[in-house]
Amino acid sequence: MTTCPRRAWVLALSATVLAGSLAIPTIPAAATAATPSSGLHWRSCEKPGGPAGQECAELSVPLDYRAPHGRQLTLAVSRLRSDRPAARRGTLLLIPGGPGGSGLGELQQKGTALRGQMAGAYDIVSFDPRGVGGSTTANCRLRADDRELVGMRSWPDADGALTENVTRSRRIAEACDRHGGPVLRSMSTANEVRDIDRLRQALGEDRLSAWGVSYGTYVGAVYAQKYPARTDRWVLDSSGDPDPKRVERGWLANMAVGADDRFPDFAAWAADPSRAKGQRLAEHPEEVRPLFLRLAAELDRKPKESTTPGVPLTGNRLRQALQMALYDDSSFPQLAQLIQAARQPDGHPALPAALARPLPQADAAATIATICNDARWPTAIPPYRRSATTSPSPPTASTRAPAG
Repeated sequence: MTTCPRRAWVLALSATVLAGSLAIPTIPAAATAATPSSGLHWRSCEKPGGPAGQECAELSVPLDYRAPHGRQLTLAVSRLRSDRPAARRGTLLLIPGGPGGSGLGELQQKGTALRGQMAGAYDIVSFDPRGVGGSTTANCRLRADDRELVGMRSWPDADGALTENVTRSRRIAEACDRHGGPVLRSMSTANEVRDIDRLRQALGEDRLSAWGVSYGTYVGAVYAQKYPARTDRWVLDSSGDPDPKRVERGWLANMAVGADDRFPDFAAWAADPSRAKGQRLAEHPEEVRPLFLRLAAELDRKPKESTTPGVPLTGNRLRQALQMALYDDSSFPQLAQLIQAARQPDGHPALPAALARPLPQADAAATIATICNDARWPTAIPPYRRSATTSPSPPTASTRAPAG
């Protein structure tokens, strides 16, 4: 549990649950009245291994839309222009997930494939939201151990206690309140939606098409409800709880269910006789779950030295590795190898990169800020304890889920 100023937060990923209807908060009229203060001046920014013809620019947006001519922030923007102008329909915006995901990173990774799929119908555009990557960032000046992903996911302690979790959360909240400043306080879905519409105007588009994934689906849904006349074709992929009173709290409550639904896919994969050496964990899929639970419990009691000095594989790091791997079948081999190495008496498991080092200061701040600012979180410990110990039936492969 991490307590924001007068609220609590936890880092959450979107569960793979389709969203229902969404009611967005009221936004003052003054917050929407402004025209772009500057255009987009494109320059080449191709990178090795990235899409050909990638261009980048910077967009100015107000820190506070109630004062549109006041302090401005900079958003990093990138695009791939349509290579078939006669077939061009408009602009397709990639809305990054997270919160804290980089749209420029998404375009770098997916741009070439998307260009082939789109057959020239769109300029493909994305951006780093305020606080992320090449855009204006903030800094909470967090300790390195407070920026570790497994801590920010708010897993209970090895014995199920929440003492260290609550202590860390308060420490993070106080640091962000003290050092984050107005930029940190401006990071929210509501402002990201306003920023997207500022980008639409700067691009000269009457309407946008978009593809949002995970947290990006919530951003896309809010934009489409706030600006229905400015949307064209809209794809929302892998949505979470869309209730604006819950948002990330709802996602977190659904994560254990999503993991339990998804775990049988990994179990079947890990018991397949065709698996490479070191990847097959059991002869039958139903044996994989108890194997994982036993190993996590053993690591709770006695963490195992990893290949990263000073960062052992704990039960919660193993659970976090599982949670990340369940997003994509391509991550199954690395997870299986981690489990196999942890089971060997003389094994030294190699941690996934996301668990081997702390998040950068700006990345941690961007994630914390959006989650804190989007919804009101309970500050009392008893409801937090109840949510931390509540799990679906049968128990999930993680034995417990991060809770807020």
